Formats: sequence, structure tokens, C-alpha cells
Amino acid sequence: MSESLNHLLAELHAERQRTWAPEALQVNIDQRQRLVDQADPQRFIKAGDIVEPFTLLKVEGGSLDLDQLLDNGPTVLVFFRFAGCPACNIAIPYYERNLQPALQRRGVPLVAVSPQVPERLVEISNKHQLTLQVASDPDNVLGRRFGVLYSFDEASRQAALAKGSSIGEVTGTGTWELPQPTVVVIGRDRRVHFAQVSPDWLVRSEAQPIIDAVDAALDADSLLVRHAWA
Repeated sequence: MSESLNHLLAELHAERQRTWAPEALQVNIDQRQRLVDQADPQRFIKAGDIVEPFTLLKVEGGSLDLDQLLDNGPTVLVFFRFAGCPACNIAIPYYERNLQPALQRRGVPLVAVSPQVPERLVEISNKHQLTLQVASDPDNVLGRRFGVLYSFDEASRQAALAKGSSIGEVTGTGTWELPQPTVVVIGRDRRVHFAQVSPDWLVRSEAQPIIDAVDAALDADSLLVRHAWA
């Protein structure tokens, strides 16, 4: 049986049930449920949308723009919260193991995107020796454009402050906004071929549907090329 990301995330929740104080666990559960209840899919980026140019900051320095990413075909963006996020430290290495090799064989770049400032975001790349690209979305510009941002509720803010810092201090952004886990497959025509937003950050996209969407985008690219030469 292939590795399941959502099984790994369920194990994280089960560990918290065993080890966290009940009131702390409830704050976490309530915030995730609130995000599910308040989710408005009409706001989320979706298949068929056209992606306007954007620029991300690579954690190792320099920038990455949409034209670069689409130079040879489709690209895949995976939005995550920040380098120290426990669920992200399960999800991003999962994509490194289960998605990155398939995309590399197809010549398709995979970029993990967070609003956290590059000098702090580099931590997750180094910790897991990632070969996928990790990049910062300055000021949540792309996350906001894609409609996938959320803000901490009051209970979650108080819980974070009780641990010593606001999320804005952790990310370096100065705000309580983070992206909901999101996967976007963008074709060479700048059209979105696949988009999945997960309001509950302990439920995320598995690798195989993303690979299938990339293959469909590659097929669409080759069809466009054949028509151009016909």
C-alpha cells in the first residue's frame, strides 16, 4: 500500500489526543472546524482560472517568477503555513518522497510556498534536505490573490501568545494571516488544471491526484503544440 499523507496527519492528531491538555486540544479542533464551516469555495482558486504573473522569493536567495516556472511546461505550487508547523513538517517531506520524484521525471517544478520570510523559511528545507524548491510569498500576495488565507481566531491567538509569541513574529510577517494548505497545478497556458484547498490543515491533498493532474496538463500542452504545428 502506498504511503498516505492523511494517515500520517491522523497519527499526529492521535498523538495530540494522548499528550496535549484537553483544553489546548479543543482550541486546535475548534479553529480547524471553524475554518471548515466558514470555507467559501467561491473565493478559492479553481480549475479553469488564469494565473496572472507573480514573483516568489527563493529561500536560498533570488526570485522565482511564473514565466520561469512555466518555461518548460506545467508547475505545481503547494502552499503551507510556516517552517515550524508540525503538520507541514509531515506534509512537505511527504511531497518530497511521493510527489517530487514523479514530477522530476516529467521535468515539472514543485514549489512549496509560505508567507514566512526566507531567512526563517530555509529551516524546513535544510531540516529535511528537500530537493523541491521552497519559496516565500511576500506579504501573502499570492495567497490572497488565490483566496486561500485565513486569520487566527481569538482563542488560537491567545493560545499562541501564551506560548510566547504571535504567529506574525514567528513568520516575520507581523500579521495573524496564514495560507490554508493548497495545491495548484498551473499549465503552460497559465490555466489552473487542478486546485485543492484544505481549510482543515490536518486534511491535505494526496500525491497521486496531483500527478494525474500534471499528466493531464502535459497532455494539454502537447495538444496545443500539435495544433500550433498543424
